Amino acid sequence: MSSILPPSVPPSLPSLVNSAASQAQATPADRIPGWWRTARLDIVESLRSRWFLIYTLVFGGIVAMLFLFGLTESRVLGFIGLSRLLVTYIQLTMAILPIFVLITTVRSVAGDREAGVFEYLLSLPVSLGAWYWGKFIGRWLVVFLPVAAAMLAAVVIAVLRGIEVPWTMFGYYTALLAAMALCFLGFGMLISSIARSTDMAQGAAFLLWLLLLLFLDLILLGVMIQGRVSPEVAVGIALANPLQVFRTAALALFDPQLIVLGPSAFVILDNFGAGGYMAFALAYPSLLGGLAALLGYTLFRKGDLP
Repeated sequence: MSSILPPSVPPSLPSLVNSAASQAQATPADRIPGWWRTARLDIVESLRSRWFLIYTLVFGGIVAMLFLFGLTESRVLGFIGLSRLLVTYIQLTMAILPIFVLITTVRSVAGDREAGVFEYLLSLPVSLGAWYWGKFIGRWLVVFLPVAAAMLAAVVIAVLRGIEVPWTMFGYYTALLAAMALCFLGFGMLISSIARSTDMAQGAAFLLWLLLLLFLDLILLGVMIQGRVSPEVAVGIALANPLQVFRTAALALFDPQLIVLGPSAFVILDNFGAGGYMAFALAYPSLLGGLAALLGYTLFRKGDLP
């Protein structure tokens, strides 16, 4: 089957074709859902790619080392006494995770569009919906598991050294990173559904990352300096940015009173409460990513297949 495919077709497509052909001959009890076949093939293809190796080494490796240095310095995993290292970790997470998720997602989806994968799918017992959501699930696992593995390695080192591990914080931080991966994965799927080329998709993803990481904060800062909005409105606008939500929640992990935020902390704590904001920081990015992915699927299903 692979011999008749054009050179631009991704390596995963022949496997998907063969899997779909075998699936068509299988009994109902043995059949695997199409979305899981797509997810599994996306995972396999990602594991063989260079970007995944770089992602694992750069992000997972550096995060693990930061936690390791923090353990040695403070004797507590990720808590007090790690202000410099934790701020570095927060900045790395906030900057590296979103851009990796966005770029790799749009490259994968837009690349399949340019390679003509969708036309081949029309002749297979794999629906476009199964392909889309399978790609979504597989990509989420690929981008999240290295982060979780790095944090788990830090916990293992802490246990072996007899260092106290704050399990509640470890669990929440893992969930927070999972929510952020889901959020930006949804953005990436939406961009891929709109863009018609890989270059356009990558450019849009990079601009979105810059907008959320830098430009919105600068604009809001300028408005606040001019005194045009109240502190409550300014905080509300800031928390519409999922990166700002993530940053604030990460700070709250070792500073429950959010002292470093100054007067903004009173607005957040008065309106949400400490526990309420921690729940909001998980729910809002997840909901935002889910809605973006759903909108992307709607546009993807109604669009052409060039």
